[in-house]
Formats: sequence, structure tokens, C-alpha cells
Amino acid sequence: MQLTANDLTRLSLLAISAAKQAGALISQYAQQPIAVERKKGGDQLASQVVTEVDHLSQALILGILHPSCESDELALLTEESADDKLRLERDYFWCIDPLDGTLPFIESMAGYAVSIALVSRSGQALIGVVYDPVKNTLYSAVSGQGAFRNNQPWVLTSADVMKERPLTLICDRSLALQKGYPKIIKTLEKIAAEQGLVGLNIINHGGAVMNACWVIENLPACYFKLPKPQDGGGSLWDFAATACLFHELGATACDFHGQALDLNRPDATFMNHRGVIYTAESSLMRQISAL
Repeated sequence: MQLTANDLTRLSLLAISAAKQAGALISQYAQQPIAVERKKGGDQLASQVVTEVDHLSQALILGILHPSCESDELALLTEESADDKLRLERDYFWCIDPLDGTLPFIESMAGYAVSIALVSRSGQALIGVVYDPVKNTLYSAVSGQGAFRNNQPWVLTSADVMKERPLTLICDRSLALQKGYPKIIKTLEKIAAEQGLVGLNIINHGGAVMNACWVIENLPACYFKLPKPQDGGGSLWDFAATACLFHELGATACDFHGQALDLNRPDATFMNHRGVIYTAESSLMRQISAL
């Protein structure tokens, strides 16, 4: 079944409604003591923690989106359910993270969000919706229709303005634990100096979804996850929606080979095999990939 532009618009409005309702639910539990469980995930704590709020948010989202799975023949891939691999058979699938950034959420810190994407079987993100309950900010995009922030066209900051800012590294906490971290910091400080920027700023408390959005909010900036042999590096649902946002903005969301993100990996849902880079500057992408 081939979706038209009108179909994508209709489905994007459905995803926006689901994301905002899930965000409102999540906000009801913010700042409250929450029981935390451990689950099988990647090799980092952030991918191993789960709460009842994750499950409640997912149930709400699925209740809204499930009728479209029947009417539009869509598959489902969501963080808190097993991968039934129907995404490899249907032409499109919903890719859902009902509460990305569970770790900052349970710590009562900003950096968590709801993320919903529609991805084609070939791995292209056609719809991207992110809702930040902390700032009440909605990010949305549909392939070929542009990107929006709170329903207003979202555009990249001009190069002239960026010259007066620092280079911002947005990263997971786990990056600082890697033995190559000092070299990465030195390299980025050198890049900032060469570009005439005002030093290096580091933001390291968010989940993958808000980390990507913060790249655009803090240009010039970058967010990346290095390739590694261990399972992890984020999952498809961590990057699908923001990949669509970046594509519509004309920014870069790619792997360490400069190729499009593998958003329908058949053998796993992890992204560790090729790594992830988000930035708006192509020259910075090449310098990061050289790391």
C-alpha cells in the first residue's frame, strides 16, 4: 500500500495528538517518586531502566495509533514491546519511544520526550514527531513538507549568528567514560578555535531524542554515538523521528560512514554497528567521523 502526501499529513496529525496526550500523562508523574525496574537493553544504564510511566505512555499512544495499523496496513515497533519483525514485511511501520530519556525523567531533570515516527520498509523516516513535556515544545516534520517547532516553520540559525557562540557537544553520559574521551574533547576544542567559535560547551544529561533536538537549538553543535561491537548505541526508536526532522531542516543525521541512518535494521534494533552523527555543519560531520 502506497501512502500519499495527504495520507502522511493525516497520519502526522494523529502522531502529534498521541505525542501531546502522552506528554500530558508523563507530566502528571513528573517530580514524583517512581518505581524503577531493570530490563534487557544495551550496555548502558540509560537503556536498561524502565518505569510504569513508560508503559502507561505506550498504552496511551498505541490506543490512538492502533486503528491506523488496520486501516493503513502499518506495522509497529515500540520500545516497551517485543519486535515482531512485521516491520520487515509491511511497507511502513510506526516507530515509537513512549518515554525517551527515562534516566533524566526519574532524576527530575530535563531531557526526556515522546518520540513517534513513521518509517518506510526501506528505512526512510517519513514522519517525525517529538514532544518535550518539560518545555511544552512540539517538533514535527513530514517528508517533503518541512519541519516545524510549535507549528511554526523551524529553520536553521544563520552562520553569522553562530560565530558569536561556542561549539556545543551534546552527548550521553557514557561518552565521558570512554578512554578516548580526552582526545575527543581536545579535537572539538581545536575545531572550535579554528572556526573562531567561543570555546566548547558540553550538555550531557538528556536522552537521545532531546539530544538531537538540542543540536538545532544550540547551533553550532553536534551529537554523536561512536560505533562499537557491543549491543547498544541507541535503538531505531531513539533516532527515527529526529532523522526526519533533520532531513527536513537540511541538517545531517547520518552514520560514521556519512550514510543515511539504518532505520530498519533487520538483524537488530540497535545502532551500534555504524554509529550516529547529528549536526547541521557538513564539515563538522566529516571531522567527527574521523574520530
